[in-house]
Amino acid sequence: MPVTTSEPGTINAAAPASETTPRARAKFPLPFPRLESLRSRILAFAVAAALLPAGTMLGVFYTQNRHALEKKINEDLLSGSAQSARATGVWLRERLYDLRVFAGSDEVVVTLDHGPRALPASPTEGRLRDYLVSLHERFSDFEKLMVLDLNGNVVATSASEVSRVPLPADWQATLRSDNQIVGDAYWDPKTRRAKLIVAVPAQRADGRLLGAFAAELNLAPVQLLLRSFAPDSTGAIHLVNTKGAAIASSDGISEQLIKYPLPPSTMKKLRERARAPFSYTSFRDRDVIGTLEYVPQVNWAVIAEISSEAAYLQVRRFRDVALMVILFLLVAVTAASYRLGRLIARPLDRLTKAASEVAGGDLAVDLPSAPGGGEVGYLTEVFNHMVYRLREGRAELDRINETLRKKNEELELLSTTDSLTGLSNHRSLMKRLDDEVARFKKDHRGFSVLVGDVDHFKQYNDAFGHPAGDEVLQTIAEIMRDSTRKVDCCARYGGEEFVIVLPDTAIADALDTAEHIRARVAAKKFNGRKMTLSIGVASFPEDADDAESIIAVADEALYQAKREGRDRTVRARRLQKTG
Repeated sequence: MPVTTSEPGTINAAAPASETTPRARAKFPLPFPRLESLRSRILAFAVAAALLPAGTMLGVFYTQNRHALEKKINEDLLSGSAQSARATGVWLRERLYDLRVFAGSDEVVVTLDHGPRALPASPTEGRLRDYLVSLHERFSDFEKLMVLDLNGNVVATSASEVSRVPLPADWQATLRSDNQIVGDAYWDPKTRRAKLIVAVPAQRADGRLLGAFAAELNLAPVQLLLRSFAPDSTGAIHLVNTKGAAIASSDGISEQLIKYPLPPSTMKKLRERARAPFSYTSFRDRDVIGTLEYVPQVNWAVIAEISSEAAYLQVRRFRDVALMVILFLLVAVTAASYRLGRLIARPLDRLTKAASEVAGGDLAVDLPSAPGGGEVGYLTEVFNHMVYRLREGRAELDRINETLRKKNEELELLSTTDSLTGLSNHRSLMKRLDDEVARFKKDHRGFSVLVGDVDHFKQYNDAFGHPAGDEVLQTIAEIMRDSTRKVDCCARYGGEEFVIVLPDTAIADALDTAEHIRARVAAKKFNGRKMTLSIGVASFPEDADDAESIIAVADEALYQAKREGRDRTVRARRLQKTG
């Protein structure tokens, strides 16, 4: 048996070899270290773990990392192609939307609808050209804007000279069926830039086609967009049509890319294996790994690719680095294991105890630095940092919970409050009425309801405008708040109609409150004009049996006040005027 030391926390010394048990001597007939101390076990484990699996580990490590790298490349390609396809689709939809807005303007429709009589003498003159020039100055994504008649002739253009618009032969049928035309990219030798023509129908309100609104798109934003999703200098993202002809590229577009599309066999394989990266020969005879993703709602596709040589070069470098790391670890573990064995036991006891305290919810733990530093000292520092982060996390969680509580209160307030007047809204009012009816059934305490409507509000709104009308409603709402108790519910019922619920209030007191509000409103001047209220008053349960009925009864009394001349308060059913 090991000899127990008197000092707490020290490692017991191993028994001498002569004290080994018969079973141990029978099991190990040759001299063999017993490895009873933690230090010797760490040393033996470190040497065995570093030497024995080194060769196997290298092969497995290389294979796994190769697969992991290939998986990452595939994920990057899929992510880049999907994001580029979505972003390109959004960019094209936004440009087509802009064109539809332009095509629907009166300047375009009226000019095309009136025929040759309304057309300018030259496409580079007239009001329609001025309109196109102003659009061109504000929207930089369009190189040139053009309006075409049904014969495909340019009626007006934002450019200084007229050029033929390359539209398909059946462009009118395409516009009617697809509501848009997206042409193929072509190379302009004059500007030495790739260009793309898109067009949308110009039509009357009854749907009759009058012509087309066409634009020559600036593809530079698409190139920048694709470049933002390209993985690095060894990768590229191309925008192509379904035939493999390039439209834009993160590497830049050239006449060669447009003139020489991808081979049909490559495009066929890309379409068949869409979203599944594989190796092929791309533009400029580059050997790449790539994948295809379709652009929504248009016959375009995005091809994301990376150089095969660069991809496998990373794998080879990874293998070499892994080998160097394994050799370094072999030396380092063997050299440090003896010292680690001496330093690890006591700090581990402290770590175990501290971990139990943290698991029990006590985050006030702060371990002293381990003697000798090393991995155990680092582990102690990491543990202390972890506890510190947990404390910070708990404090942050408390702050977040407090923020969420406040936000929930704000959302609750917004869901029950009218945004213009700050009074309760219709939903909150009906809930309050239901609560008051339920309270009456429980303790037989009634309530009264006032329904008020601003007299001649529409005429005032028409005369002074909606902002002035809003100020009237806000002022009346403030008068109602000032004239009622905190327990009362003032609500905007709709438009210029208000409802006030007065709990534990008899009809006489309700009439007094209504009269007070009516008088204060009548005494107020709005833009030099007097505004008045007509108010209907009802009491529950004398005048109704449920929430909807009490509103209906008070509303009927309100309209009785309107019929009797407005600016007055009328008691429900008995119709007794008090003003």
